[in-house]
Amino acid sequence: MAYEVAAPKYVRLAQTIQRRIEDGTYPPGTRVPSENQLVQAFGMSRPTVVRALELLKRDGWLESRQGYGTIVRGRPEVVEQKGRRGREVLERDESLTPGRLVVVDQVPVPARVASVLGLPRRAKVLMRQFLVEEDGEAVELVSSYFPAGLVEGTELESPEALSGSVREHLEARKKVRFDHVTERVSARLPEIGETELLGLPDGVPVLSVLVVVCDASGQALQVIDVLLPADRQELEDTYRLN
Repeated sequence: MAYEVAAPKYVRLAQTIQRRIEDGTYPPGTRVPSENQLVQAFGMSRPTVVRALELLKRDGWLESRQGYGTIVRGRPEVVEQKGRRGREVLERDESLTPGRLVVVDQVPVPARVASVLGLPRRAKVLMRQFLVEEDGEAVELVSSYFPAGLVEGTELESPEALSGSVREHLEARKKVRFDHVTERVSARLPEIGETELLGLPDGVPVLSVLVVVCDASGQALQVIDVLLPADRQELEDTYRLN
């Protein structure tokens, strides 16, 4: 059975607009309907419409042009080419990865994970937490969160390392299709348990890469929080200037 979850209204509206971009209803280079038109067409409040448009702008589907309105950009580069960290984690074979499973348990959903998955804050999700090691040194702490509907009928609750990737396992067992990844990078001080697992000195921050894995409609299926010691990371990107 395919997994479904009730997303917030603004997310569902963003998904609808995204589908219309992909099927050619809103071609690249054209203006999307105005906020008033979207309010009337979908029967949603203006704040919901504004939030949906901002989400699509943030993810690269739309852009604002002064004096012209909101323009369709089409399928964004972030969907097609980026998300390397997310792809690497999704396609990683736990059984072949140096390191160990730290936690496999039902836990209260973290607030920012709940908002992405459209779950109430008191809901529980399955967390698989894996500590990646290189030459005996902890280099990455990966916490993967799965809603209950996506866990049933899988081996995700097994305390043993998965053979094959999470992506392959879920696509085979749940008949879902993982389409694209959005990554959000932030820095913070680690919690006590995270400091101990990563072997960090006091006061050293971590980079948190929140990986949101979606199907073709934009529905979030899985959320992964990848923690990297900030003192051992260097971010670099090369791009053209138009």
